[in-house]
Amino acid sequence: MLKSIATNLLEIAYDEQGDSAGWPVILLHGFPYDIHAYDEVTPRLTAKGARVITPYLRGYGPTRFLDSTTLRSGQQAALGADLLALLDVLQIERAVLGGYDWGGRAACIVAALYPSRARGLVSVNGYNIQNIAAAMRPSTPEKEYRLWYQYYFHGERGQAGLTENRFEFCRLLWSLWSPTWRFDDDTYARSAAAFDNPDFVDVVIHSYRHRYGLVDGDPQFDEMERRLSSTPSITVPTVTLEGDADGVTPQGGGQASLKQFTGRHENRVVPNAGHNLPQEAPEAFASAILDVNACAG
Repeated sequence: MLKSIATNLLEIAYDEQGDSAGWPVILLHGFPYDIHAYDEVTPRLTAKGARVITPYLRGYGPTRFLDSTTLRSGQQAALGADLLALLDVLQIERAVLGGYDWGGRAACIVAALYPSRARGLVSVNGYNIQNIAAAMRPSTPEKEYRLWYQYYFHGERGQAGLTENRFEFCRLLWSLWSPTWRFDDDTYARSAAAFDNPDFVDVVIHSYRHRYGLVDGDPQFDEMERRLSSTPSITVPTVTLEGDADGVTPQGGGQASLKQFTGRHENRVVPNAGHNLPQEAPEAFASAILDVNACAG
């Protein structure tokens, strides 16, 4: 059931399924996707007693800013703060957190900085907290070319391109990032409706500029960004997942960051899965959530 609730900054739209007294799970989507990424994950969890909450991130779907003057920030701390605020207003003390891409980043941030709020974590592509201080350090050419869309967004041409061609642009990313996934027109259109949010472009552009230190963040998140600059370890029980056909972060691309998981941790490679892993391999994602919950006791 689609619901909404107000935090201090947003009216967050979210889907809720399962027993309201069940063990809580928050599932977070990435860019450029939406809550339908978890359509086949959710019933596998509710069948095991979970209360599953899947929010639209800021800039997506029906989620809206409450104040027209609020910076449409897509920085990592904003995503983490939104998740923390959602937990607070829903009066959820602890939840299993799961996500990928932007959503995985938000989940990692809350698990790292507020471990008492995370019963456990499932994160695709490992440790998703950005090291912004090192963002201008070049990587290998093989890794750099995969990030072409980020560099495109750094200029005004890229912002105009996303504004004018968001439907086609994001579909291209789906195809490049999940080369083995044969999604159909209806599947894409169902999620692409979320990109019609009036703040989508501003939030996306800010995200991809802030992470390279090209624009300032929202001052209200300065303290959280300062804490994240130390790349804090994650101590809660965690399963990390990586698809062996991921077109953004190829298998093994996040291995170096796995040392940041200092609690109970397992990394799993999912065959024939790309970047949108929960939608491409829902059984693997759901199993990871269930295992983390069981591990947390």
